Amino acid sequence: MTILLIPLSFLLLLLSTPIISAQAPPPAFRCSTKSTCRALAGYISPNTTTLGHIQSLFQVKTLRSILGVNNLPPNTPPSHTITGNTTIRIPFPCHCRNGTGISNRVPKYTVVKDDGLFHIASQVFSGLVDYPQIVAANGIKDPNLIITGQKLWIPLPCSCDDVEDQEVVHYAHVVASGSSVSQIAAEFGMSSESLMKVNNISDPKSLIAGQVLDVPIKACSSTINNSSSDSSLLVANDTYVFTANNCVRCSCDPTNNYTLQCQPSGLKAVNWPTCPAMKCPDSNLLLSNSTTSSCSRTTCAYAGYNKQTVLTTLAVENTCPAPGSSDDSKGSRSRGWSLAIVLLSLQMIMLQIFL
Repeated sequence: MTILLIPLSFLLLLLSTPIISAQAPPPAFRCSTKSTCRALAGYISPNTTTLGHIQSLFQVKTLRSILGVNNLPPNTPPSHTITGNTTIRIPFPCHCRNGTGISNRVPKYTVVKDDGLFHIASQVFSGLVDYPQIVAANGIKDPNLIITGQKLWIPLPCSCDDVEDQEVVHYAHVVASGSSVSQIAAEFGMSSESLMKVNNISDPKSLIAGQVLDVPIKACSSTINNSSSDSSLLVANDTYVFTANNCVRCSCDPTNNYTLQCQPSGLKAVNWPTCPAMKCPDSNLLLSNSTTSSCSRTTCAYAGYNKQTVLTTLAVENTCPAPGSSDDSKGSRSRGWSLAIVLLSLQMIMLQIFL
């Protein structure tokens, strides 16, 4: 009888490698309205890396796109160091089909030696996808058989739906250990009820570490018209983007009442010889310039672009306090005190006359 001797190291390798069985992919983000949009995902690198490496991993076309959604300075180099366990937002195109949303054929990952689907999903892409989703997206028959050099589409979860009648940018957020629904909702400036509704969560205690949540981030309103080449542009809170072939920079933050603020980028044009003039019609105002008079402020606002023209429009904002506002109430109280002082003075004068 021949006895087959198996090296101990080989046995340990077999025991440490998870055997993947075919499973149904977990539910994707719901998406039932728009067909395509731009979405975000929170990538957590397990090790220290660079922005350039992250850009390459997710195949983001321009580094400025990553800088904008992370609100980093536009001149940040690709060699910029990102320490391990730091969250970096990744912009990507989202495609909605059959009621769910996934990244539109990006990113594509090339399998390296000793890779496994579980490792690719949980480590390389920080749990933004589960391995059954990679199996389903790539039509893999045997999850345990992938080969070096094989290209895999990583289907990141996303959505393009409005939430509570507001335009939002959907963000895939991996739940950290010890997090709660209320903490995550507060971090992103929304109610726990809204977060639970979007993610179909009935019991907040059912939240588990590693779960990927759909977090809708409020987007700024804009004056971009429907005929513009970037008519679908949505800019999430605390981010900025470059548009109009790199000639315009638009940012969003709550200090401007969630109204998109755009200005000339000062960068070299892409696909155009130079950046065109950005003057508002029937006005001497240039893009982002404003003028005030009495109770109004008029601003030259961005309205999009077509061919080699940056479109602008005059946006008028009422700057007077609304009736019942705190400023108006202060004025009313001041007037009330003034009247009381006048009446008291008259009473003192009358007393002096009759005494």
